[in-house]
Amino acid sequence: MATLPIVAAVGAMVVLTTSLVVSKYLLDAVLHFAWPVAVYVALLGLVGYGPSVWWCRYTARRWATGRLGPDIGLSPRWSDLGWGPVVWLCALGAQVVAASVVVALGVPISSNTDAINEASVDRTYVVSLVIIAVVAAPIVEEMIFRGVVLRGLRSRMPTVIAVVLQGVLFGAAHVDPVHGVGNVGLVLVLSGVGIAFGVASHLFRRIGPSIVAHALFNGAVLLVVLTGVADRLQNAISEREEVGVVDQPYVAEVDRDGDAISIRESIRLGDIVHDDERVGIEDTHVVE
Repeated sequence: MATLPIVAAVGAMVVLTTSLVVSKYLLDAVLHFAWPVAVYVALLGLVGYGPSVWWCRYTARRWATGRLGPDIGLSPRWSDLGWGPVVWLCALGAQVVAASVVVALGVPISSNTDAINEASVDRTYVVSLVIIAVVAAPIVEEMIFRGVVLRGLRSRMPTVIAVVLQGVLFGAAHVDPVHGVGNVGLVLVLSGVGIAFGVASHLFRRIGPSIVAHALFNGAVLLVVLTGVADRLQNAISEREEVGVVDQPYVAEVDRDGDAISIRESIRLGDIVHDDERVGIEDTHVVE
């Protein structure tokens, strides 16, 4: 894998962060005009990701061969369609592990899909978001993080550290000030995903598989949120938390007149207790 100067990586982060912030506020400002969906998609693409595409081109011409294929790994192959789902599954595994650690340590965590829930009734917003999240974001963000940033970091540090650091930067790029301390957990979880994509890009020496995996990842998240599956799951968890669980049986042994009599009152494990009333309790007395 080719390397790039560290300044290329720093510039990529500055350009991407600035353009995404500007595009977010711009979308909020013009959404009420009810323009055609194509206009919003073009606006988000040009303002949010256009500068990053330009930076990748500039980086290739300024510090490399001028070709995006060998310079940042943008050399798609048909096999990427097969490897992409594999990388996606690995990224899901990394997300689960990171989320488990975050929950176990009690780290505050928030979701970056709240805005989608609030605006899901706006068809224009939803369609624009789907196109950007499933098409534009995977391509451009992989070009930036796994194409430019990873190669720039590798010019100054060992590969393992570079892969981890670019993953953390990927997570940090999704910070939203609205979520406050909840961003800490969000960054940690998405860092796991970014690291998985980084490992794949390093092993394949190109970013095609991670682009496909990134698109699948974003598409799956949007599908879960927009179909209401996430809300139903959250409601089920909330209802479960309001219910207690009996987890210990009661066992008594009685010795009468020298005869050993064992009386066991067993309660099925997992029987639900709600409002101090036992439901579905089975009393079994066994005399030996």
